[in-house]
Amino acid sequence: MAASRFPVSDPLPSIWTAQPHPLDNYRSSSALPAKCEVLIVGSGFAGVATAYHLMNSRKIHGPIVLVDARKHCSGATGRNGGHIKPDPYYNFAKYERLYGATQAAELAEFETSHVYAVKQLVESEELDCDFQLTRSIDVYLDRDHADQTIEAYRLALKKGAIEMKDVALTTAKDAERVSGVKGAQACFSFTAASLWPRKLVHQLLGRLIDQGVQAYANTPVTSIAQSSDHEGCWSITTPTGSITARKVVFATNGFTSAILPQYAGKIVPVRGACCHITTSLGRNAPHLPNTYALRFGGNAYDYLIPRADGSIVVGGGRQAFMHRKEQWFDSVREGELLPDTEAYFTDYMQRHFRGWENTDAKIERIWAGVMGYSSDFVPHVGEIPDSPGQYIIAGFSGHGMPQILKASQGLSNLITGGATSYEDTGLPLIFKSTNERLTKQRSEMEEGFSSDWLREEGRTSIIQCK
Repeated sequence: MAASRFPVSDPLPSIWTAQPHPLDNYRSSSALPAKCEVLIVGSGFAGVATAYHLMNSRKIHGPIVLVDARKHCSGATGRNGGHIKPDPYYNFAKYERLYGATQAAELAEFETSHVYAVKQLVESEELDCDFQLTRSIDVYLDRDHADQTIEAYRLALKKGAIEMKDVALTTAKDAERVSGVKGAQACFSFTAASLWPRKLVHQLLGRLIDQGVQAYANTPVTSIAQSSDHEGCWSITTPTGSITARKVVFATNGFTSAILPQYAGKIVPVRGACCHITTSLGRNAPHLPNTYALRFGGNAYDYLIPRADGSIVVGGGRQAFMHRKEQWFDSVREGELLPDTEAYFTDYMQRHFRGWENTDAKIERIWAGVMGYSSDFVPHVGEIPDSPGQYIIAGFSGHGMPQILKASQGLSNLITGGATSYEDTGLPLIFKSTNERLTKQRSEMEEGFSSDWLREEGRTSIIQCK
């Protein structure tokens, strides 16, 4: 493989994190306060949104403290593609099989409502984060996969099990022309949005700090135990001191099991790839009015958002590395490129999109990020079993942007007592973190990837035999 022009020894900043921000390493004071009412671990979208809802509730009568092991908003929120793309139809059959039609429909509606929830947040708080309300197009490039998805979609429509008034299907005859993607066998469109995720979170964090929230970057949590001095409280240890909190929220996504070992295997760190593609045409580049997912079959798909400056952000590239489990599964190596992804994304726009053939579109920046994949496909949100006063909002499986804002609102209602039960939170019941989920031996998520891993094992066996 040719040497990469992107040195892997660099920290691989994303397009969003490439420029420094005054809040990156912000610390409210030189040392942690001795105690607080709520400690939130993790200052990405989930952590900051939870703090935002707690402050707005006006029911927390003590300090709220945010700590992050690294720079604020430097994890998945600062490294994802900025795509608020709900799933109103694609995984319905899978969730119906696992959880029943009612829960599957509830999840689809929960995600769909997020697009407008984020829009309302951006407008009410007057956030400058490149928010764009648009349509997203799922494009199917494999005929069998397209046919199977259309069949499942039409079956769900016939059963009336799910609301799909916002979903539009275009079949093979017009799919390439409607989507603009070469070789399209079918496409589905629905409402979605794009934005600059780190800008949104940094602006919210700045306002929370102005309102009294204390924030501490570069403050990793090394242990948590029941406080011996304050009944019903938790003592949290960091390299820069300890803090006692009445309630603790873990918004740690892919890094959760490093602090909470009971989530090992239940929330697994998974590396993903993303890149920024530019062209010398700038704003004169061919215009893409939609966001995209290009589905090649099975677990192989990419997602894409066009930016107003004419550039493109693309994430995915799984078919380049999926079969090499050790490179991406249960891995937190954000400082390394994933194998073969640079070659995969080279000439991406020219290969896939009509009208881009003669552009000089090229990779401007490429990076990796760590997501938290749940063993049963849905996040853990709520009180941690057998740990009263500890809460979790993590395990979004690379799909947090259309789930986090309202998930954090529901969690806030639990913490403040605004919801008297989980059923009153507005959260899908399947999000609840339970002992049953934590003790279940089977991992549907790993089973879903098994065919890709077996492909590599088979290839290795053939090589060894030779």
